[in-house]
Amino acid sequence: MRILIVSGIWPPDVGGPASHAPELAEFLLGRGHSVEVVTTAAAQPAKQPYEIRWVDRAAPAGLRHARVAAWIRERASHADVVYATSMLGRAVLGSSLARRPVVVKLVADEAYERARRWELFEGDLDAFQRFGGGLRIRLLRQARDRALRRVAHLVCPSGYLAALAVSWGVPRERVTVLPNAAPALPLLPGREGARVQFGVGGPLLAFAGRITKQKALEVALEALGRVDGVALAIAGDGPDLPDVRQRVAELGLDGRVRFLGPLNRDGVLTLFRAADASLLTSSWENFPHTVVEALAVGTPVIATSVGGVPELVRDGKNGLLVPVGDRDALAAAIRRVVGEPGLRERLAAAAVPSVEHLRPEHLYPRLEAILREVAR
Repeated sequence: MRILIVSGIWPPDVGGPASHAPELAEFLLGRGHSVEVVTTAAAQPAKQPYEIRWVDRAAPAGLRHARVAAWIRERASHADVVYATSMLGRAVLGSSLARRPVVVKLVADEAYERARRWELFEGDLDAFQRFGGGLRIRLLRQARDRALRRVAHLVCPSGYLAALAVSWGVPRERVTVLPNAAPALPLLPGREGARVQFGVGGPLLAFAGRITKQKALEVALEALGRVDGVALAIAGDGPDLPDVRQRVAELGLDGRVRFLGPLNRDGVLTLFRAADASLLTSSWENFPHTVVEALAVGTPVIATSVGGVPELVRDGKNGLLVPVGDRDALAAAIRRVVGEPGLRERLAAAAVPSVEHLRPEHLYPRLEAILREVAR
């Protein structure tokens, strides 16, 4: 097959699609398929054994969107199928103009994401589904549903999001639940070596991903301020980074919060291995790839109980779950992991076995089969 992969983020970006899309490209290439990529990575991607068409994210939004759609249309005309991990509208438009089928990995409700970004709605994803809203929100939902009607097949990493897609009117037979794959691990240092590499001297929490409002890092910072002697390392970049830096200063946490900038995949995995726990305080999530990565290297996860997260993190087994926005509950969970005798060790021992079923060799052939079926 000739496959065009569309991904809004790509290394050196960090986050779920930035890990998943290159891994999938490598797998498909190894299976004898032709691969090409269109991305809006934060910086020009490193050279690969396949073509990457890069549109600079710094370009004005209208121009950037037009360039992405044009590239997708141009390159899709040479492909058998398009696989998109993001940029739903542009992927559907470009593939439709090229008359090629598109498979979409649905990782978000784009209507909700835009409503939050444009400050039309402040609640969580579940509340948004119940919210009537005004004209602008209705138009956002109509645009989402119109795009999804033109998708040949939806791949949802969580049962939670698959159920949402069906509730929006996508036929159940066009939806497959396919979790994010646990990474094939490179050779990494052990925990003590990783801690030395990052200069860790005491309890450490780690966050890796796009720094956006959805990630609710202000909740993490305020909880951290209630727990003595624990540091937080933040790996990644994003539009809310200046606000997070400002909040760190306001809370007097400068000496306890380290901003590492974007790390490559090996760097993120090593950071997770160095940490006492990975931290995820998002207001909503689908099936977060960084949680899979943390568990895969044996690190427990402290996370908000939202979306598909409880399908990954089993409270008291391989991590701890807390309610969205609850600073006190989050602070208590942090204290438990770093202070309760034997707890971290028990959670860590269960981490790797809990994601064994997510190995790429189990999941990527299933995605390959979907692409092949759609491409017929």
